[in-house]
Amino acid sequence: MREADVAVVGAGAAGLSLAHRLSGHVPGRRTPSVILLDAPPGPLRPPDRTWCFWESGHDRFEAAVSATWRTLRVRPPVGPPVTGDITPLRYKMIRSPDFEALVGEDLRLSPNVRRLEATVETVEDVHEGAQVAFRTADGRSDVLRARWVFDSRPLGSLPAARTTLLQHFHGWFVRTDRPVFDTGTAELMDFRTSQPDDGLSFGYVLPTGPHEALVEYTEFSPRVLTAQGYETAVRHYAEDILRLGDLDVLSTETGVIPMTDGRIPTQAGQSVFRIGAAGGATRPSTGYTFAGLQRQTRSVAAALRRGHHPAPPPAHPARSRAMDAVLLRALDSGRVDGPALFSRVFAGLPMNRVLRFLDGHTRLIEDLSIGLHTPAWPMLRSALELPGLPRRPFEHP
Repeated sequence: MREADVAVVGAGAAGLSLAHRLSGHVPGRRTPSVILLDAPPGPLRPPDRTWCFWESGHDRFEAAVSATWRTLRVRPPVGPPVTGDITPLRYKMIRSPDFEALVGEDLRLSPNVRRLEATVETVEDVHEGAQVAFRTADGRSDVLRARWVFDSRPLGSLPAARTTLLQHFHGWFVRTDRPVFDTGTAELMDFRTSQPDDGLSFGYVLPTGPHEALVEYTEFSPRVLTAQGYETAVRHYAEDILRLGDLDVLSTETGVIPMTDGRIPTQAGQSVFRIGAAGGATRPSTGYTFAGLQRQTRSVAAALRRGHHPAPPPAHPARSRAMDAVLLRALDSGRVDGPALFSRVFAGLPMNRVLRFLDGHTRLIEDLSIGLHTPAWPMLRSALELPGLPRRPFEHP
């Protein structure tokens, strides 16, 4: 039986981040032995993807950042766009291959972290620890015993909730014949897209050069589209709204992120915890996850090195989650016009304050000022009815 102080299941953003924070020696702190279990190539490995977040200064993964912006733009369905300087923050983009390469090289040199390519079959508590049963790439069954296990694999099903929407998107990494992109400004939400019957949609543009950008179509709605539906939507946005002209599609990305007020526990056993999206790191109102999982893994790593109980903390404050529940209910019920609401909030407030609010870093008085820029009666009605609503399983595939 293999043994380690810590087992990390899954080598996505959360698993790699935790392993990286536990790698190496820190003077005066513990150095736990770590085994990172990574699924072999195939359907259990997620496709290449892009993570975005905002922060001031630099962090430990700065070398993997492929582009940054200090100016963001929000375009309402009609009328002039809203453009804001988010200084001292910067909006950052990391592509998963760059992140995996950076972290992978550090882990390769680590004296206390080992990577193991394996398919995890079960994780269960045992006396004073947990046991991970897995199958290696060559088909052999094996067992790992660890004092603590941190599981970052996607949940098998969504928790029962009063409201669940899906943020689903399809994007093209494009190169255009003409220099059409403003490299200093990211289009955060462009609501000139055709709006679905139930939910909202917007375009999203992250320029990395005058000729290159990620151009994406996103929906907040209960159901995903067909593959052809996504292609049609992105093509319409690129050709008819942005008018990019002749272009080459270099690669694509597609994803689905649950936006739910369901309770996602971080503890799955006495010695087993969930981290990342599986541990509630996704902000329910926006779908952003990377910053939340960094807060989780930073706290877990610090606790392990101090010999403390390493339960992951909530990635977002309780007040933020309560406000998100109200917004999701207001959107799902159709009481508020989503494009109008988001456009009004970004137009009426400093953009960096809105971003700090979305990260849960604002004071109560600032939260109230943001609430004043939303439709009062629909939001109040949604808040008042939430306590009486049942939590139901998500009904859509």
